[in-house]
Amino acid sequence: MEYFVIGERELVLGFKLVGVDGAIAANRSEALEAFNRVTGMGDVPVPERPKVLILTEEVSSLLDEEVLVWQKKATYPLIVEIPGLNGHLSGKRSLSDAIRDAVGIQI
Repeated sequence: MEYFVIGERELVLGFKLVGVDGAIAANRSEALEAFNRVTGMGDVPVPERPKVLILTEEVSSLLDEEVLVWQKKATYPLIVEIPGLNGHLSGKRSLSDAIRDAVGIQI
């Protein structure tokens, strides 16, 4: 398993159409359960962890503290945030904005 997505129902179903497994999360408890299972904090053996965990911004905002702790570990899966079905959350910077600020070049 290379990729795994946690997000809204329609988004997860779309990813499944192209072969990416995922978990639907409508609230914090569902998001936390899926996050713990995928990161190995649950009972999932290490070899089955995905390399990239895709979270919608909505799910990421529900799991702010857990995501930050995981990213500080610097281990797989790498966490990537994408906009949800309703676009970017207000106050969230896009990847293009982050690159522009870091490098000074607009892409």
